[in-house]
Amino acid sequence: MKRYLTLFLGIASGALIGAATVQAGPLEPADRLHQESLKAVHDAEHEVDHAWEVYHRAALGGTVASPKLQADIEEHLHQARTLITQAQEAADQGDKRHVEDLIKQVHIHTTHAIEGSKEPKK
Repeated sequence: MKRYLTLFLGIASGALIGAATVQAGPLEPADRLHQESLKAVHDAEHEVDHAWEVYHRAALGGTVASPKLQADIEEHLHQARTLITQAQEAADQGDKRHVEDLIKQVHIHTTHAIEGSKEPKK
């Protein structure tokens, strides 16, 4: 029994190593585009995180101009998060153009959120 287990583990290990070496190599154009899309989504995620941080500092500091503006900012931030999820799905499907469109929308929402968070109280 031990001998069969050792043989099986050896075959399985060899198959895994062989599969890894087959996948290694230069990125094909489609792989490169996919990686670019994933990086763009990742960068957009950081942008959304930054917008949330700016908003939280303003909210905790009591400097958000009004309750209505606070609700608007939160809506922009939630929309941005939803768009990030959609962009990730589009990137996984290899739809670079849709990823770019979604990220543009994310940028619009984060810009509104940051500007609103910086608007002084009256």
